[in-house]
Amino acid sequence: MNETSTPAALAPFLSEKFRFWSFVSMALLVFVHGYTIPPTYLQPWTTPELPLGLTSFTEYLLANGLLRFRIPMLFAISGFLFALHDAQSHRQRMKKRVRSLLLPYILWSGIHLVILYLMETDPTLRSWVSAHGIAAISEQQQLVHDYQWNDVLIRWLLAPVPYQLWFIRVLFLYNLAYPLLAGWVTGRTSCKVFFAVTVLLWLASVNIFFFEGEGLLFFGLGIWMQKSAFNLATPGRWLRPVPWAVLWLASATAKTWLAFEGQAMLGDAVFPVMANLHKLCIFAGLVTAWYGSDGLVRFLMARRWFVWSSAFSFMIYALHAPLVALLIDPCLRLFGNLSDPHLATFLFLPLCLIAVSIMLGALLRRTAPAAYAMLTGGRGLSVGR
Repeated sequence: MNETSTPAALAPFLSEKFRFWSFVSMALLVFVHGYTIPPTYLQPWTTPELPLGLTSFTEYLLANGLLRFRIPMLFAISGFLFALHDAQSHRQRMKKRVRSLLLPYILWSGIHLVILYLMETDPTLRSWVSAHGIAAISEQQQLVHDYQWNDVLIRWLLAPVPYQLWFIRVLFLYNLAYPLLAGWVTGRTSCKVFFAVTVLLWLASVNIFFFEGEGLLFFGLGIWMQKSAFNLATPGRWLRPVPWAVLWLASATAKTWLAFEGQAMLGDAVFPVMANLHKLCIFAGLVTAWYGSDGLVRFLMARRWFVWSSAFSFMIYALHAPLVALLIDPCLRLFGNLSDPHLATFLFLPLCLIAVSIMLGALLRRTAPAAYAMLTGGRGLSVGR
């Protein structure tokens, strides 16, 4: 989510690995948001409303277990890359961030708000959006047509209809606070205090205004890894991927089983157990994905079609969330004659939205490169061309 250019100090394979995981994390995000088992808005302790079955177990295992490392991965990469450019002044970098983060945030938030407003002008679509759109996208029943000006400003600038934009908003603030964060994570005593506090905030799932625990911890971790010359190429003794992969699978499986059966056995005590397993699964998945993926990275980054597709990761990020929310129910009805419409929707809809986002991005980049540059913050303009 940061600079598209490759810094001279960054090893070529590490640069490829950052690009690979930036793209793959965005693709996995679509599957997490494409979860079809009610309630579809997932928290670490969410318990499904459908009974335990192969489909419900598989969807929960993936969407609220194995794939949840993708946001910490993006924050860590962003922190590392921002710290890598310390030769530039913070003022210079923040000017670039206005173009690469703040402008796309404002534009995409406004575009989705306008689209939703236009959809509501048709009586049929208005009824459909009221029933399936706003409730799923923003957890509010109020229609855009009924907004006052203060509502419009809030939904545009602070709480966008495309809820996934929270990541850009928080990332911009972390970039703004970088001098403080870098000072904290590089000091001998302040580093220990910083990580002790942020780990506790992360474990407790605490959000303080826009500085939420997960992003602060892993963005800071990315800064620390760059400043300490942490070995991102070869895992140390305690970061070997095989044991962490076992822990990743075990924690995700245990948490998923508890989501369906745990409350009957443990009562409300199951929720903190699930929350702790969730954090363990995230960290184990992060270590496994990073240190266990070198062969996959080399294979896919040697494929022209994959490198070309990776240029449009921001388009996938910007477009997918409201579309997923609006299309899950129609897609379930489309596959209603199948024996398992939920699993078919979970697999088909995200893949379609990823493909559509890439195609729209390619079309826009070819026909209106200036508009594409504004909407993506200058990302992917030359990659794969």
